[in-house]
Amino acid sequence: MSDRDRPSWDRYFMEMARVAATRSTCLRRQVGAAIVKDKRLLTTGYNGAPQGIRHCSETGCLRQAANIPSGERHELCRGTHAEQNAIVQAAFHGVEIEGATLYCTHQPCSVCTKMIINAGIRRIVFENGYPDQLAVDMLEEAGIVYEQLR
Repeated sequence: MSDRDRPSWDRYFMEMARVAATRSTCLRRQVGAAIVKDKRLLTTGYNGAPQGIRHCSETGCLRQAANIPSGERHELCRGTHAEQNAIVQAAFHGVEIEGATLYCTHQPCSVCTKMIINAGIRRIVFENGYPDQLAVDMLEEAGIVYEQLR
């Protein structure tokens, strides 16, 4: 195998975020995240209910039942976002993520963006867009690099 056949680091770690997304129990969108520092995978996360709480796959989707559009009323959901779960896993296990890169299958929402800023993550690489201009505005104001992997 030549170096030309190897994936870039961004593609490599994005694939790990995609694998994490396969654990999602969300009925609307499967999202995965991976936090990386110095080319080392630190934590992963996927969207789903907090531990010990029934998943939306068991209870049904509150947002869908209420016809809430994507990108609105994040608080009306049983699930925790993939980015939040990856950050919480780092805190739970005492893993330093300041200065890290977050790989995510979807652009973070404004709620996750606030956590990302406060966690000291300095770069975000995502695949799919998400309709949340406030998140973009906050990332730019905080000086966090964010880029869509194509």
